[in-house]
Amino acid sequence: MGFFLETLFGGLMAGMLYSLVALGFVLIYKASGVFNFAQGAMVLFAALAMARFSEWIPLYAGIDNPVVYNLLAFVGAGILMFGVAWLIERLALRHLVNQEGTTLLMATLGISYFLDGIGQTIFGSDIYKIDVGMPKEPIIAFEGLFEGGIMLNKEDMYAAVIAAVLVGLLTLFFQKTVTGRALRAVADDHQAAQSIGIPLNRIWVIVWCVAGVVALVAGVIWGSKLGVQFSLTTVALRALPVVILGGLTSVPGAIIGGLIIGVGEKLSEVFLGPYVGGGIEIWFAYVLALLFLLYRPQGLFGEKIIDRV
Repeated sequence: MGFFLETLFGGLMAGMLYSLVALGFVLIYKASGVFNFAQGAMVLFAALAMARFSEWIPLYAGIDNPVVYNLLAFVGAGILMFGVAWLIERLALRHLVNQEGTTLLMATLGISYFLDGIGQTIFGSDIYKIDVGMPKEPIIAFEGLFEGGIMLNKEDMYAAVIAAVLVGLLTLFFQKTVTGRALRAVADDHQAAQSIGIPLNRIWVIVWCVAGVVALVAGVIWGSKLGVQFSLTTVALRALPVVILGGLTSVPGAIIGGLIIGVGEKLSEVFLGPYVGGGIEIWFAYVLALLFLLYRPQGLFGEKIIDRV
């Protein structure tokens, strides 16, 4: 039982990390109705900025306190992501208002390659580390209940708490604020939203800024865990089944979908892997996403599309 719970908790923590990346997909889709292929590049770009700023600030500003220079690096990376969001809207999205979804999709694909290239140009292509002080050593819990206890990763636990706080804040933002309701109106119909006075350009800047902050948080956590390298963009591919499962329009769905996939991957690999030769963790999420696309394409919490003729 102890081993099962240890695997279960490991899956939950991995799922929360997937969910952090999936949140960015959901935010952009809710505001523009387009799937943002640039989300993985945004995570990488934000992580690179954080890693390099945390190196440059002590070197050039003479600040030796890790808490201070990490905080300044985070703020600087956040401001940079705001600037990226503004430029994306100003130079690309503003000229594609009311275009077909395919056009916007291809625009995000181009933005993805641009961010990959400009990130390498500005920050370099080496492997960098992010150390924000999150403890990496595991802890042993419930020793009194199970023989040997249950080993938990502190870093993953911190990530789970951060993701939960983000989801709560974003849910309140979309449901309780005027800007959040305007975002949902824009997602439903761009032309109708413009006709009642909602400034589409400003709304897109806001949502890309919020998605940039989410990408920064995800990039810091993934960079702290895996190191900042250009393969970090593939983390976004791990989040694709999450948004399909949870629903492209649901912020809580991104978290629930991440938890389901994280737990499913770990349990299937540990308990079914020995019987089929292993490797289940690689394809489990995509097979589950395929089944949902066949039988419930809107996901668990997505809005069901009803066409009236």
